[in-house]
Amino acid sequence: MNFNKKWDISFLSLPVLIILILLMGHRTAFATDNETYKNLKLFNEVLNMVEKNYVEDVDPKVVIHGAINGMMKSLDPHSTFMTAEQYNDLKIDTKGTFSGLGVVITMQDDMVIVVAPIEGKPAFIAGVKAGDKIIKIDGETIKDFTIMDAVHKLRGKKGTKVTITIVREGEDGPIDFDIVRDVIEIKSVKHKTYYENIGYIRISNFQETTSDELDKALKEINTKNIPLKGLVLDLRNNPGGLLGQSVKVSDMFLKSGVIVSSKGREKDSEHIYTARDNGCEPKYPVIILINGGTASAAEIVSGALHDNKRAILLGSQTFGKGSVQTIVPLKDGSALKLTIAKYYTPAGESIQARGIVPDIVVEYIKPVTTGKNESRQIREEDLKGHIKGEKEKEEDGKTGKEMEDLEKDNQLKNAIDLLRSWDVFKEI
Repeated sequence: MNFNKKWDISFLSLPVLIILILLMGHRTAFATDNETYKNLKLFNEVLNMVEKNYVEDVDPKVVIHGAINGMMKSLDPHSTFMTAEQYNDLKIDTKGTFSGLGVVITMQDDMVIVVAPIEGKPAFIAGVKAGDKIIKIDGETIKDFTIMDAVHKLRGKKGTKVTITIVREGEDGPIDFDIVRDVIEIKSVKHKTYYENIGYIRISNFQETTSDELDKALKEINTKNIPLKGLVLDLRNNPGGLLGQSVKVSDMFLKSGVIVSSKGREKDSEHIYTARDNGCEPKYPVIILINGGTASAAEIVSGALHDNKRAILLGSQTFGKGSVQTIVPLKDGSALKLTIAKYYTPAGESIQARGIVPDIVVEYIKPVTTGKNESRQIREEDLKGHIKGEKEKEEDGKTGKEMEDLEKDNQLKNAIDLLRSWDVFKEI
């Protein structure tokens, strides 16, 4: 399969297009060729009828694009046709800066599903959640939308408002969200430390700069003065991104072994990606946090480190996107995003529509907020100037924000507690 070839079909008459398609498929069985030819004759017949008899003049380009969209929708949710404008939107995505809501979506059963809102961005702040089904954008039903149609509608100039209508499990009816678009500058890696020697790195997506950002973060949190005892790698609600970046990130923790493999119908789609020893892979234990929003490239990293016995997975089952897409640019500026293969973890497992089950299942528990007026009996620790207990002395080095993180996030707390007691388990 050679995706470097490009065919300009926008200026060809249909008979010439038919001949080209037949020539392109010369390796296919003759029976299939004949069936394709019959169907193309049918398409030509319908197109001529529409052009001659439809009540109004039609734009041939619009009709052809509509036909291509229909063809791609008959495949899988991740295969789609993109206009030149939509293709440009996709290229902007991987750069990490665009103007919109900050929400990652997918297509399922002709519905737009929220995979994950990006933390701190307009959709997240408004209250949009993973699993929400978007049914309208600015009052317009999206029943016949492609995934790229939805992306284009959701984006717009900074400061402009968009109203999305969602259906959420457990709610009685649709919910409207009025959200103001903003510039989404996605820094894909954030980091901090807990208890001085437990590292925490959050990867929100896999874009062009992710591996470089991760390398910098690892160096900053693992100093000579206070070497790390362990690392929590947070891939929750990470929708994925660039395959190459997921391979690079995995390789940073592995000295050897298979990272991921892919297999499709064509030989060109078969690849085995392996780790290389660069001499500076970290040796401390790693726990990866995963959940239902962990998808695609994030699942590749999770599977690679898990199957190579380099990390423990903690959290809940992942999304289950185990397919590989390639982008085929067309000469008129449009493009096809086409699913060409499935990928497999080092253990040879396909996670397509299955996801990855964590080693330690810990469902996220939403923190219970207490009312301001709730009374509590005064204790010694509330008295000003009280003598500090041993536990308080231990916690003096921690900021209030860090303690608040652990109180609100039971999955993170479980991972950190496990790493803090790692040496105890080793000795048993």
